Amino acid sequence: MESQLLHRPPGLAAGEIVRRLAAMQAQDVPSAMLALRARSATLTRQDVEAAVRSREIVRTWGPRGTLHFAHADDLPWLHALTRGATNTLRRLHEEGVTGDDLLVLITTALEGQGPLTKADLEERLAGRATGQGVVHLVGLAAHHGLAVLGPLRAGKPTYVHAADWLGAPVTPEPDRERALKELGTRYRRAHHPAEPEDLAAWSGLPLGEARAAWRLSAAQPPPAAEEPVARLLPAFDEFLMGWRGRDPILAPEHTKKVFPGGGVLRPVVLVGGVIRGVWGRKGAKADVQPFDELPDGLLDAEIADVRRFLE
Repeated sequence: MESQLLHRPPGLAAGEIVRRLAAMQAQDVPSAMLALRARSATLTRQDVEAAVRSREIVRTWGPRGTLHFAHADDLPWLHALTRGATNTLRRLHEEGVTGDDLLVLITTALEGQGPLTKADLEERLAGRATGQGVVHLVGLAAHHGLAVLGPLRAGKPTYVHAADWLGAPVTPEPDRERALKELGTRYRRAHHPAEPEDLAAWSGLPLGEARAAWRLSAAQPPPAAEEPVARLLPAFDEFLMGWRGRDPILAPEHTKKVFPGGGVLRPVVLVGGVIRGVWGRKGAKADVQPFDELPDGLLDAEIADVRRFLE
C-alpha cells in the first residue's frame, strides 16, 4: 500500500502522485479522480481539475492501449513504449472508416479548434466517421503524437490536437533503452513487490522487453512497514490493475463480488492491503458492503473524506 501511496504521504500534489505511479488508469474520469483522493488527505476535486486544465496531467492512451492520466513530462518515454496503431487500424476498418487520408482528416478536424466532443468531431468530419469510428480516428492521431484528450465537458470526453494543447506534438523518446529503463524504474517504485511478468501485464509490452526494462532499472528499497490502513478504492484503481494477478489481495470466494462479469470492476474496500468488501455511491454518499464484519468506525473517516471530495 505504501508503494502505491495509499498511506497518503503529505505534500503530494495531483501531478506528483501521477508521476510517482508512472501512469494512472483513467478510462473513467470520476474513478480516476477518486483514485487520487485515496492517495492524499488534502487534495480536492478542484485541484485535480486544475492540474488537467493546466496541462500538467494529460489524459491519453497509455499502457495496454487504455486511457490513462500521465504527467506531461513523462509523455515522451511513455509514448515510445505504449503507442501502437495496429489495433486502431483494425477497429477503423470494422467501423467502416477507410481511406488513405485518415491521419490528415482527423488532424485537420482537430487543429486550431481546442477541445472538441465526439459530436463536435462528427460534424466536422462531415460523415466520414461516426460513433466509435471518431474515437478510433483520434486514437490514430494519438499514435502519431498528434492528439490527446482534453477536460470533460458536461461529463463528456473531449479531444484536442496535441500541439494546440501541449505546445507541440508528443515526440517519442528516440532511445528505446532509455525509455525502458525509465519504465522499469517507475514501475518498480510504485509496485512492490513485483516481477517482470507483472510489468509486462501492466505495460502491455512483450515479456522480453519487460525483462529488459527490469534489468536496466535498479531495485527499489522496500517500503517501510506501516500500520494497516483502510481505503475506499474506485473501480480500475492502480492497486487492482498494476499486477498480473490479484490472489494476494482478493480471496477466491469473493472474486465474483468484485468482478461480476461483462467487464465490470466494482469499487473495493481495502483494509491492510486486502480487499474486504465493495462499495458504491449515490452522489457524495458512499454505501459500503463488507464481505465480513469490520471493526466499528473503521471506515468512518474514509466515508467522510469521499463526501468531502465529491461535494
